[in-house]
Amino acid sequence: MLLPCVRSVAARRLARDVPRACSCSAQGPSPRGYRRGAAGKGLVLGVYSNEKDDGAAQLTSAGDAFDRLVSGKLRALLSLCGPPLKKGKTRIFHGLHQDFPSVAVVGLGKKNAGINEQENWNEGKENIRTAVAVGCRQIQDLEIPCVEVDPCGDAQAAAEGAVLGLHEYNELKQKKKPVVTPQLHGSAESEAWQKGVIYAEGQNLARYLMEAPANYITPIKFAEHIEQKLRSFSNVKVHIRQESWITTQEMGAFLSVAKGSAEPPIFLEIHYLGSANTDDSPLVFVGKGVTFDSGGISLKPSSGMDAMRADMGGAATVCSAIVTAAALNLPLNIIGLAPLCENMPSGKANKPGDVVRAKNGKTIQVDNTDAEGRLLLADALCYAHNFKARAIVNAATLTGAMDVALGSAATGVFTNSSWLWTHLYEASILTGDRVWRMPLFEHYTKQVTDCPLADVSNIGKYSRAGGACTAAAFLKEFVTASHWAHLDIAGVMSNKDEVPYLRKGMAGRPTRTLIEFAARLSKDSHNAK
Repeated sequence: MLLPCVRSVAARRLARDVPRACSCSAQGPSPRGYRRGAAGKGLVLGVYSNEKDDGAAQLTSAGDAFDRLVSGKLRALLSLCGPPLKKGKTRIFHGLHQDFPSVAVVGLGKKNAGINEQENWNEGKENIRTAVAVGCRQIQDLEIPCVEVDPCGDAQAAAEGAVLGLHEYNELKQKKKPVVTPQLHGSAESEAWQKGVIYAEGQNLARYLMEAPANYITPIKFAEHIEQKLRSFSNVKVHIRQESWITTQEMGAFLSVAKGSAEPPIFLEIHYLGSANTDDSPLVFVGKGVTFDSGGISLKPSSGMDAMRADMGGAATVCSAIVTAAALNLPLNIIGLAPLCENMPSGKANKPGDVVRAKNGKTIQVDNTDAEGRLLLADALCYAHNFKARAIVNAATLTGAMDVALGSAATGVFTNSSWLWTHLYEASILTGDRVWRMPLFEHYTKQVTDCPLADVSNIGKYSRAGGACTAAAFLKEFVTASHWAHLDIAGVMSNKDEVPYLRKGMAGRPTRTLIEFAARLSKDSHNAK
């Protein structure tokens, strides 16, 4: 990247690497049941913002039912504990019921909040995700191994908040946080809850891959991890292509980046045949898979370079989306392509000014070896055209300029198809993992094709100006498909505190948007226009 408890079989297949075994069985009464580490289950209940002046708490239906079970004690306690709960805030109560030693009440904001056109997302769903995540973490801090979660009117969003909010990469630490298993409180929305679990575990898979150290997730280890996740699905074929295959495909741009590292490159190819007709045109996902990016000869500053273990975020998100599509048994065909390698400085590495040849024959002047992701994608996009795709969507942590332009608010989307953009945009409103359309003007194309030594340069001639746009213009030179979108995910690669239901670390965004997009496409029987 150039810098500036009971679950379905499908859900089990997608489960995180850390075991979360827990019976979640109800425990009997205990005089110490409300204390730290006590037996029993935690409970997360929602409460809406009070739009009246009577001070009465507006509980969800599950909250009302629990309040009746404890003879009105929950409402009474809420009224005694200060002002009404604000959105995303919690209060925790102990000893209300023998089956639930600790109850976290979470603020959901306004009741019936829907799509916020200014924010370009469904505010009600985002409020639920945030509130549930905060409540589940409160239960985790009490070392209670199981938590039941109020569906809060949208069980899918509640499940996403719970599973995303509890995830943390601590694989390599001796001291780990207690593992907490969330489950639905009640059974009225079990199908929607299960769907949310699967969506969230898909994003957590991407987070796991992105967060792991680069010596643990090398190109071959990345490919093997995805292959293992897909092994149980009879309608999925995984091909782990070696360097010799890449050479026969004449992917000179990809190989030019890989040759600087001692780690051999891998081209990961996944075929998910979910459609009733296996010959239906597939959706093709392409993901940049630089498992560590030093910048090459154009070396990055040492400060923050460790984060470049996540420069394979494009490959992580698209592969995780396909794993999720298989778990959901989505009725469409998807092909996933991930060129995987490291970008390292060595005596064999690309040098600034070198010229390499891409799969389609175009020559590329490598003016900055840190603009390597587009070289991988150039060859992968050329290869993607072999499949007569319904649409081609690539994702990449491509440019620091994208982070400058949009920060972590949204993924930048460059596309030649309004049909494709509409599907991506509408999917992102539901997931809350937003996208924003960026320009693909000829203005930017001229800046990469005006090149002294080759057909195209890997950076724009005005250097820093419009860097995300010139990178997209470069990729466009290797695309002839009528429906193509490039997602620059550099700005959403990591999370500090911007997304409250994700902990600090690699974000795995926009995996859920890609999943929802694929789900929408599977229902769209109309031809693209």
